[in-house]
Amino acid sequence: MPKILFAAEPALWPKYEGHLFHWLSEAGIAAELAPDLGPPEEIDYIVYSPGSDVQDFTPYTRLKAVLNLWAGVENVTGNETLKVPLARMVDGGLTEGMVEWVVGHVLRHHLDIDHVLAHQDGRWVPKVPPLARHRPVTVLGLGALGAACAQALAALNFPVTGWSRSAREVAGVTCLSDPGGLEQALARAEILVLLLPLTPGTESLLNAAHLDQLHPGAILLNPGRGALIDDDALLAALDSGQIAHATLDTFRTEPLPPEHPFWTHPRVTVTPHIASATRAETAAQVVVENIRRGEAGLPFLHLVDRDRGY
Repeated sequence: MPKILFAAEPALWPKYEGHLFHWLSEAGIAAELAPDLGPPEEIDYIVYSPGSDVQDFTPYTRLKAVLNLWAGVENVTGNETLKVPLARMVDGGLTEGMVEWVVGHVLRHHLDIDHVLAHQDGRWVPKVPPLARHRPVTVLGLGALGAACAQALAALNFPVTGWSRSAREVAGVTCLSDPGGLEQALARAEILVLLLPLTPGTESLLNAAHLDQLHPGAILLNPGRGALIDDDALLAALDSGQIAHATLDTFRTEPLPPEHPFWTHPRVTVTPHIASATRAETAAQVVVENIRRGEAGLPFLHLVDRDRGY
């Protein structure tokens, strides 16, 4: 009988407990599962959040895998005590939520809904947007979330370019990679969506030089990671008009401090890290599938490449 430690913020346990036991039952797995299971050397799996009190994995000598609850693993991959497989969260519910946020805000900017709402003053000022086929969108990052968002936008007739550090193929999307692909992808973008993982190679990727390569007056959406952007460079690009508007969901410091200039900048929309979330009912099924595979001697799904950081 495997022992599964739920090592995450205490507020998450009531949300996950019932779903995890349900899917364990569906999988035919009799297991011990709790936030406190006694001796670390008896634990087989850890369902994990980086905010957990568990930071030293050395005592968990029987551990088979750490199953992260979040898609982002940048706060876990550098832990030198973690020697067993680490799986990131690839969850259908999380993907659906991200697609909805990205498509919603791309359409909001494409249709210039902010302008419409700002002119409800009795003046009749027709401003017809172009068709989607004439509005190029670039998505940086073609993992599970990026690929799903790129395909959803392509289905609405936006010409979509995707860039990833390694070569990918996504149906309906022009896929670019290094060398030289990033510059081409940026130059095509009237709307840019950031969905890259945060690694040493992507931190502050959107700096002054890369912002200057965008189509003048481009729109920026960041539901990925806050540290992908050089904040000062973005503010300068917004002030100059190189970036017409930035809709930001993730930030270097969260919650975003009240004094941060993003809150009051007229060309910035702040959403409080709601683009997508791990939903217990669907994430629990993903976690249990990996436990089932571990118990059956099958390869784990969604394993993190420690060298690449995701």
